[in-house]
Amino acid sequence: METLSPITLGFLGSLAAGLMTAVGAVPVLFGKTPSREMRDMSLGFAAGVMLAASFFSLIIPALDAAAGRYGEGAVPAAIVVVGILLGMGAVALMNEKLPHEHFRLGREGPASVSLRRVWLFIVAITIHNFPEGLAVGVGFGADGFSGGLPLAIGIGLQNAPEGLAVAVALLGEGYGKTRAWTIAALTGMVEPVGGILGAGIITISAPLLPWGLAFAAGAMLYVISHEIIPETHRSGHQNRATLGLSIGLVLMLFLDVWLG
Repeated sequence: METLSPITLGFLGSLAAGLMTAVGAVPVLFGKTPSREMRDMSLGFAAGVMLAASFFSLIIPALDAAAGRYGEGAVPAAIVVVGILLGMGAVALMNEKLPHEHFRLGREGPASVSLRRVWLFIVAITIHNFPEGLAVGVGFGADGFSGGLPLAIGIGLQNAPEGLAVAVALLGEGYGKTRAWTIAALTGMVEPVGGILGAGIITISAPLLPWGLAFAAGAMLYVISHEIIPETHRSGHQNRATLGLSIGLVLMLFLDVWLG
């Protein structure tokens, strides 16, 4: 694996992480759906993994990379701050400009009556998943196998409960088991696109490394705050959701130290 280019590693790592969406949705094929309480705890776990990955695998390496290029002081911190805000702003802009629909909040973005409801769901999930693939690609582009592997594993782990949540929600909208699983599986396939883009940008231009790491972190932080945590607290299961977040955070921290 060490002989592969960072772009190839970014593609393969983000593809493997994206495929975990399909794995997580498998129970719906057998007519088994966990309780809402368990799903909220699983999504809390996903938020914890993403939160830890944002800081330990992206923001801290971004600060180190910026300090290595510009020296100690305010400049590295300013670069990372701006990069994070740009990442958050980019996802916020997609939320604003692309018509999409949340499972509980309803439609957001511009009106688009011509889009079927299932495609509104897919757009929403694409907005969510793309930054994750971008983060994996940036990790591999920055530090090769050791930099991307913890991110790929962590994001793969948190994709499983997300895939199940998507499939269960589609079942609730009247879709059949096979179709719900297929749509959930396909939503993860945007991640390799983000993986190639992230690894490619970092590989082509070394000065963009701290910017790319911080941008990916900001994009994921926006998704955590805007999408995942509010969803896990909506049905009164915030205690379980917080437990899941805690487990996900410390597990991702352990993986990052052990594998990175």
